[in-house]
Amino acid sequence: MNDNTRFHLPAIEAIADLALEARLRHKIDHKTKPQGALGQLETLALQLGLIQRTESPALHDPQMVVFAADHGIAAEGVSAYPQAVTVQMVGNMLAGGAAINVFARQHGFALQVVDAGVAAELPAHPRLQARKIAMGTNNICLEAAMSRLEAQAALMAGMQVVQALPGNVVAFGEMGIANTSPAALLLARLTGASIMDATGRGTGLDDPQLRHKQAVLARALLWHPATEPFDAVGELAALGGFEIAMMAGAMLQAASERRVVLVDGFIAGAAALVAQALAPAVRDYLVFCHRSAETGHRLLLSCLEARPLLELDLRLGEGTGALLAWPLVQSAANFLNEMASFESAGVSEK
Repeated sequence: MNDNTRFHLPAIEAIADLALEARLRHKIDHKTKPQGALGQLETLALQLGLIQRTESPALHDPQMVVFAADHGIAAEGVSAYPQAVTVQMVGNMLAGGAAINVFARQHGFALQVVDAGVAAELPAHPRLQARKIAMGTNNICLEAAMSRLEAQAALMAGMQVVQALPGNVVAFGEMGIANTSPAALLLARLTGASIMDATGRGTGLDDPQLRHKQAVLARALLWHPATEPFDAVGELAALGGFEIAMMAGAMLQAASERRVVLVDGFIAGAAALVAQALAPAVRDYLVFCHRSAETGHRLLLSCLEARPLLELDLRLGEGTGALLAWPLVQSAANFLNEMASFESAGVSEK
């Protein structure tokens, strides 16, 4: 990163292991089913085994972390909701009333909310981690979203959040009014996509509001020329959000600890793009849980060569899509561990 500070990324090992992969494929192919009959679950089972370096992966103590932050670009009228909704929704999550609370309770995930940069002072709460970098980012149309040091601090805070978590599965979500704007900007800059293709309706913009948002983001992208040579931290500082940065750091740390990472929707996908730009090996640990209704998400997943588990037209965020996909992740591990083989069941193979 051409950086002389003490900021360091965690070391991440690629999961490639040809001998283990061959054993896993043999185990999967000799279950009592036609080869490939469980489709995408077979690919997922293979990924789980490679992440955990075992032919019998086990999933335990799953964790849900929601990163919350505000965005200066909200002042440009790019969201259908006022910025005050961020702090109100954080309060709703802490009170247990948000969709992510419902799904976390349903699926047995411990839930924490992290104040990455909400533009208000939040009262202490047992489920709230206070890691505020600043009172929201700057307006990207006028200046960099954050300084380089702030971007690094957010990445490191995300790493520290994960270091303190039990379990071997982590799901990440977010809350932040206007955060589809920095996500779209990062998608455009990191993949070369056009702002028109990267920008969607967010929380429900009508056609004139969408055109306004696209114009605002096009102006913001011009205001911040691409870094030469490419500098992922610099791009994150110029265009990102504190919750996106913190989530990217959390993904990097989780991968370094060989945890399974459940990736939610468009905002989490933007964090994954940043994390991959910083450490390409992180991609091996990411399970992409759904394809959202947000315009840029399909493009983002294509750029990451990711095939999501679900497509339910979700556009809520919070990590909801990640938890809805959790039973499929469990099923992939369970069939690998518990389903009979042709030999053990006395069933003839083709």
